[in-house]
Amino acid sequence: MTAPDDLRAPMTSTDSTPAPTKAPFLRITEIFHSIQGESTWVGSPCTFIRLTGCPLRCAWCDTEYSFHGGERMELDAIMERVREIGCPVVEITGGEPLIHKNAFVLANRLLEEGFTVLVETSGSEDIGTLDPRVHVIMDLKCPGSGEMARNRWENLEHLDERDEVKFVILDRADYEWARAVVRERELDRRVHEGTLRAILFSPVWDAIDRQELAEWILEDGLPVRFQTQLHKHIWDPMRKGV
Repeated sequence: MTAPDDLRAPMTSTDSTPAPTKAPFLRITEIFHSIQGESTWVGSPCTFIRLTGCPLRCAWCDTEYSFHGGERMELDAIMERVREIGCPVVEITGGEPLIHKNAFVLANRLLEEGFTVLVETSGSEDIGTLDPRVHVIMDLKCPGSGEMARNRWENLEHLDERDEVKFVILDRADYEWARAVVRERELDRRVHEGTLRAILFSPVWDAIDRQELAEWILEDGLPVRFQTQLHKHIWDPMRKGV
């Protein structure tokens, strides 16, 4: 995979020698103000900063438009846009935001200005150096995603009472895998003890019967939160920027 733009050394027009140091930047797919559609923050107004680029190719991905392109924005310009929107809750998402070193810098700057910062990540990248004040929403990829091998299991050790684990579930096999992980990794115990904020079970949109998934959860007595993507109930499911 090509390295993210913010990890490359800036070059002169001849591409032969490094250019003078430039202001830190990120490549942005979109920045928008909407209703949080997932996680325990569901329903809350939120500013979303969607970064460009992702090393994963989940079979059910609904943000493939963020894989390439985007607009190069300096961090100062990103901060100014967030201030203009004026929402106290900000989510950094993607793509996969944590492939960009400046995503960590942006999170810190937002925190220092008093914003509540959520980071939604696929779980494939190290979250250990994120500021502990960040609220992490971390996927564990089920078999149906095609990316289960990318799960970085050691990330579970870095999660705390602010953070959430999400399973996106395609079918019964995914459900049974997720149920086993919840029990074997003692995520249920951690939620009970308050050392993990929540476990989220989310159906792949229009791919699994939501009622069946809800009934499986109830039958097994799992201490998880069933969630759908609220924004797709409000707006057209294919609409960007919501």
